[in-house]
Amino acid sequence: MNLKTAILVFANSAQEELQHKPILGGEKLFDELNKRTLAIVESSKLPFYIFTEKNQFGTTFGERFVNAIQTIYDLGFDNVITIGNDTPHLKKHHLLESARQLQNKKFVLGPSTDGGFYLMGLHKSQFNPSIFLKLPWQSGHIAKRISLLIKTAKIEVTKLQVLFDIDTFEDLKTVSRFGFNLSGVLQKIIYKIIQYPVTIWQHIVIIKNNTLLRSLYNKGSPVSLSF
Repeated sequence: MNLKTAILVFANSAQEELQHKPILGGEKLFDELNKRTLAIVESSKLPFYIFTEKNQFGTTFGERFVNAIQTIYDLGFDNVITIGNDTPHLKKHHLLESARQLQNKKFVLGPSTDGGFYLMGLHKSQFNPSIFLKLPWQSGHIAKRISLLIKTAKIEVTKLQVLFDIDTFEDLKTVSRFGFNLSGVLQKIIYKIIQYPVTIWQHIVIIKNNTLLRSLYNKGSPVSLSF
């Protein structure tokens, strides 16, 4: 076990997620995703820390995320592996491979299909808070910008496989097509949600448009209003 590496789970509670991702039936979905993420993290046997809306601090997403990473380093760890809770195909081997690469001083990035990332692993020597705060968080090119930043510093980047994350109803439909890799419980929840009438989802779009400003708590993936 690499005791110098810790996992940072940067994820809101199911109730808070529902405020910023108004998916009908979403509370059960986010609750199950949180449970699944915790189970995977625990199975890795690596130390881990969970940062929800209750212990995140900062005004913007970037501030909250950077502050959380710095907190883990302040606890005495050399490496941090950051993940969220919205990547249903995340597996234990992604965490263990990241820990292995970090031991070799590699920077690890797990890109998501929307241009964000579901995992980032970095050594404390690769972390500059002032620079990270200036990155375009919650944009469709954050993964590319981080890769460029690290490569410019002549640090080798190891990329994991590209995975889907869940931010919108459309994401759910995409993930459902790869349900054979999901747990039975998660498959059932997703299937039930995507069966809701289209007219209900049209109403939800109006609600989401009215709550766009609150979406600043979204966990790293690009803000989107499309379904």
